[in-house]
Amino acid sequence: MRLRVRKADLLASLVVFLVALPLCVGIAVASGVPAELGLVTGIVGGLVAGALPGSSLQVSGPAAGLTVLVYEAVRAYGLEVLGVVVFAAGVVQVGLGALRLGRWFRAVSVAVVQGMLAGIGIALVAGQVYALGDVNAPASALGKVGGLVSLPGDADPVALAVGGGTIAVLLLWRRWASGTRLVPGPLVAVVLATGVTWGFDLDVRRVEVRGLLAAVRVPEAADLGRLAEVGVIGTVVAFALIASAESLFGAAAVDRLHQGARTDYDRELVAQGVGNAVCGVLGALPMTAVIVRSAANIEAGARTKVSRVLHGVWLLGFAVVLPGVLGVIPVAALAGLLVCAGCGLVPVREVGVLWRGHRGEVVVLVVTAGVIVVGNLIAGVVVGLALAVGKVAWDISHVHVEVEVGEQGDGGDCGDGVVVVRVVGHATFLRLPKLLDALEALPRGREVRLELGGLRHVDHACAAALEGWVAGRGRGMGMGMGMDQGAGAGGGAGSGSGG
Repeated sequence: MRLRVRKADLLASLVVFLVALPLCVGIAVASGVPAELGLVTGIVGGLVAGALPGSSLQVSGPAAGLTVLVYEAVRAYGLEVLGVVVFAAGVVQVGLGALRLGRWFRAVSVAVVQGMLAGIGIALVAGQVYALGDVNAPASALGKVGGLVSLPGDADPVALAVGGGTIAVLLLWRRWASGTRLVPGPLVAVVLATGVTWGFDLDVRRVEVRGLLAAVRVPEAADLGRLAEVGVIGTVVAFALIASAESLFGAAAVDRLHQGARTDYDRELVAQGVGNAVCGVLGALPMTAVIVRSAANIEAGARTKVSRVLHGVWLLGFAVVLPGVLGVIPVAALAGLLVCAGCGLVPVREVGVLWRGHRGEVVVLVVTAGVIVVGNLIAGVVVGLALAVGKVAWDISHVHVEVEVGEQGDGGDCGDGVVVVRVVGHATFLRLPKLLDALEALPRGREVRLELGGLRHVDHACAAALEGWVAGRGRGMGMGMGMDQGAGAGGGAGSGSGG
């Protein structure tokens, strides 16, 4: 049994290595850093994070979801500050895990997370479309979207053909189930594009190779001083929170794909933090758990964490023995790979499901994504979280006013001409206009009995408004007793009576 398990893990590690190799390189190039730094992050994700407890089958490495944020950070602060930011983000993650806050990431609105990924995906695609044609992309996300109009005239047709062919191979390979199980689609697409450009000696831009040791840069003491800058601190927090959320949401998805041990979220957060701290010391990209590699690991038959550790060994061997191979890979092919990855981040199907049952969640998702595209990632997440909290507050503040008017001489519940008003639900300031409109519309000159026993919560604003309304009605006004326990600030309004 042990031999079969080891064999399964060995084969799975090779599959994950083949999936991770082109993605590590492509994400690094798209992030504006040397290609070797993507491999360094993949190596650390396997050898360091992969060996630590948390999730046994989840595979870590550079993620497309952080590409836009890394690119903006490098552009704003320089490549020399990247290692400091990643290191500090890793320390924050370790602290969050040590405080056992990992499980609380599951409380973040799914709509915000999906909106974040959608915004990142749209910005990533908008940037990589330029790389498909060997064209320099505008700096801002909004400029990238606006510049798409003039892109066809500026693009190199040869590079565009290489990038388009890469996308076509990826899409077609996915339809061949047997082939996908044998060789990962990203590797096939990049190898074919590289073979064509090398065989026909096509004049397209290729990946620049510096060498592993030349690309690694250990942060210096002067770089650590940049952590005092407000913008750098904000970037550290964004790296830590977004990488943590992506990893832990990925862990929940991975747990649904296998029957083994479930993820310990706090330990997984510590593992991700340690891995990012090591990546920071090496000046590499930040890492997260990546669902594409994790799913490939499980589908290939992995049983233990040995497979993800070994995939780091294979990446290290490639980076040491065959670094020159990177120099023949066309950038347009990697751009095609990331265009598909960016499209995969946009939750098109989930939007359709949400629209049918929870349209408010769609608003949160779309606004979050829109702010990220026209602004930046941090602003989008903050706006999305604020909208999500506001939506929850609005949803739980439902209040219903039921009016039952008795006829003169009627001996029913309403008595002889008594108007019974029952208020049910949660009376908060958000629904105060609705509540007062209903009460003001009651007929004058009739005896009114206000029943508040159906209220589950009354805030101070509504309690004061109810008391004021009762006082304004004057004589012939009665207020029922027996409000539900836990009604909150308005308890006095429900237990008193007006004359």
